Amino acid sequence: MRLDGRRNSNNVNDRRGLSGRSIGIGGGIIGVIVAGVITLLSGGNIGDILNSVIGSGLSGQQISTQYTPDAEDERLADLASKVLAGTEDVWTAEFRKQGWGEYECPKLVLYTGAVQSGCGNATSQTGPFYCSADQTVYIDLDFFKEMDSTIGAGGDFAYAYVIAHEVGHHVQYLLGTLDQAHNLMNQVSQTEANQISVRLELQADFYAGVWANRDNEMFGSIEPGDVENAINAASKIGDDYLQRKATGREQPETFNHGRSSQRMAWLQKGITTGDPLQGNTFSQPYSQL
Repeated sequence: MRLDGRRNSNNVNDRRGLSGRSIGIGGGIIGVIVAGVITLLSGGNIGDILNSVIGSGLSGQQISTQYTPDAEDERLADLASKVLAGTEDVWTAEFRKQGWGEYECPKLVLYTGAVQSGCGNATSQTGPFYCSADQTVYIDLDFFKEMDSTIGAGGDFAYAYVIAHEVGHHVQYLLGTLDQAHNLMNQVSQTEANQISVRLELQADFYAGVWANRDNEMFGSIEPGDVENAINAASKIGDDYLQRKATGREQPETFNHGRSSQRMAWLQKGITTGDPLQGNTFSQPYSQL
């Protein structure tokens, strides 16, 4: 991914070396998918799930820990900041173009180990997440290293896809999609709620693809192999893939992010079209997603 000469975002809060501690996540988050390994790798809209599982009114504090970033840590922090800046440029332009009003940029918090968010406390095992309560994306940069070493989904553009996916949830929040979906999820069965969650996640994948298309048009950021790396990452974080990896079998009724084939397809559609209006994952039967 070509980022030379690109600006850094002013919306990054670097909390690396601080840990938010007050409460253990417990079994709630793990149960949302299947097992801890799946929670670690899924990287979806976990922040809002945290909000419903842990609840509000959590007390916590940030304490300093021994942390010395190495060269790769600093490179990934710079990448995250520049990718976030790219999402700011792309979505600011798209919101104006579509008549959606002024785009409100999300914050990005970089942390190590654990963090206190507007949706409660989380650990790095949660994976990257977006919290609508404070309109912030949270990422422990070690997640990117885990993507490479654990599931073979490395590459800077794959990491950028993860960030753009979380920003996609912010776009959903600004457009009202996120709140509408979550309100509906509270009124239906768990299986139906999981299907709504899948629709949200696939749309966030699509929005990540739209960002990739528009960012490349603005800055010429995509290099040979980049798209393939992002599609490979999408294939490795599908519910079916991760469940088979963790347990040797699938439980489709528990899927809340989508199959690998679905995540790949919606990401590819966004990259190909670059049109945010073509990503309505709520307008077709669930079986046809």
